[in-house]
Amino acid sequence: MKIRKGDTVKVIAGKDKGKTGTVLRTIVEENQVIVEGLNVSKRHQKARRKGSVGQIIEKSMPLDASNVALMEGDKAIRVGYEMQDGKKVRVARPSGKKI
Repeated sequence: MKIRKGDTVKVIAGKDKGKTGTVLRTIVEENQVIVEGLNVSKRHQKARRKGSVGQIIEKSMPLDASNVALMEGDKAIRVGYEMQDGKKVRVARPSGKKI
């Protein structure tokens, strides 16, 4: 997967199209990412103890990795790989810069 935790991404498809955020977590097995503050759903939680009240929790749900693009400055870019000094390095496709 070319998107990693901590990357700034832009949503390019779906209900949050055009919004940007930081990747909180990647789910490699399912090719999904969780982006901070995007694709938020509400979950109703029951009261746990007697006398306490229930609440509504907002939770960021996973997005498919193909629906987000890595940001370089203020532009969304595609990412590729190159071998440098025997290591696989992520590279921005348009500029060729190392990420």
